[in-house]
Amino acid sequence: MEHSLLVWLLPTLALVVGVALGFLVARLVPNAAPNRTQRQLDDIQERFDSYQNEVVTHFNSTATLVKKLTASYQEVQDHLAEGANRLALDEQTRQRLLAALHADASVAPRERLTPPRNQEPPRDYAPKAPNAPGMLDEHYGLKK
Repeated sequence: MEHSLLVWLLPTLALVVGVALGFLVARLVPNAAPNRTQRQLDDIQERFDSYQNEVVTHFNSTATLVKKLTASYQEVQDHLAEGANRLALDEQTRQRLLAALHADASVAPRERLTPPRNQEPPRDYAPKAPNAPGMLDEHYGLKK
């Protein structure tokens, strides 16, 4: 009888110890994985936020530089117009220089290309003569 009790007691005790160890491992190990995943997620979020800030900074500085470029261009135009007024020998030369300076600013936008007169869509095959065999004809391309 003692032998049969031992046969039942050892597996039962092993089962209880296994369940307790499994419970402890289940409580301790999964915490490591979510923490690592959370840290990775936080790192990716931080890099993304940094990237967004860099993009905003880049476009703000680009806008500032374009404003400076526009102002510099206007200053060059004014300087050239002043030079044309001051340095031109006669009125006709002065008018020509000023017209050339302001011609770039007053150039009308390019006209659109005119659409083709023929409204037929392009073909994806070569046209053939009325009585000539087509490409799918069994005698096409063969010499007689």
